[in-house]
Amino acid sequence: MDFLTFEFISALITIIFIDLVLAGDNAIVIGLAARNLPKNQQKKVVILGTIGAVGIRIVATVFVVWLLKVPWLLFVGGLLLIWIAYKLLVEDNDHDVNAAKGLWSAVWTIVIADASMGFDNVIAVAGAAEGEFILVILGLIISVPIIVWGSTLFIKLIDRYPIIIYFGSGILAYTAAKMITDEPKLVHYFENNIALKWTVVIAIVIGVIALGKLVNMSKEKKRAQLTGSE
Repeated sequence: MDFLTFEFISALITIIFIDLVLAGDNAIVIGLAARNLPKNQQKKVVILGTIGAVGIRIVATVFVVWLLKVPWLLFVGGLLLIWIAYKLLVEDNDHDVNAAKGLWSAVWTIVIADASMGFDNVIAVAGAAEGEFILVILGLIISVPIIVWGSTLFIKLIDRYPIIIYFGSGILAYTAAKMITDEPKLVHYFENNIALKWTVVIAIVIGVIALGKLVNMSKEKKRAQLTGSE
């Protein structure tokens, strides 16, 4: 395939950004699992744990990319990704990961925890890849160093600039909309009606972001009321 086309480059950038937006769990899990180990072992745990987690994620994503070619599964995957995009905005990320006592125990903890929490990443990347396995692998290879050494910084940036999360959720919602409109069983409705296709895409993106914003505003209001009553 041509690596210099706009479609390939834009899809690759989308996958890298998805990996980064959803990398917060990786950083938190790594930190929690390795926090009680000696300093000289923590770096090894970060590297080995991430390699193991990413290896599993590549295999899972390639499998899902293949699976999404089955009729109606692209549509179902799109619906799941809409939920994931919404959840990214409103979910409080509480993690119950025990600190491991040894290097390999910590590596195992990271791999298992990441595999159990990585479903959102797998679905999102598989949808953005649009059947191109090389995009999945390239996106992860490029984003892994950033996840390993820069994810803590990225979390701080998200805390400081919450708009990043909304932007990331918008990209996930856009990817979900593309999965739905590209579903082979539905694509004929959109191929000759570009206006309908973009109406669906824009409605999904705006709907997810607006609903997430409303829920977050409601949460903030309740927190303010509880704080004021204390």
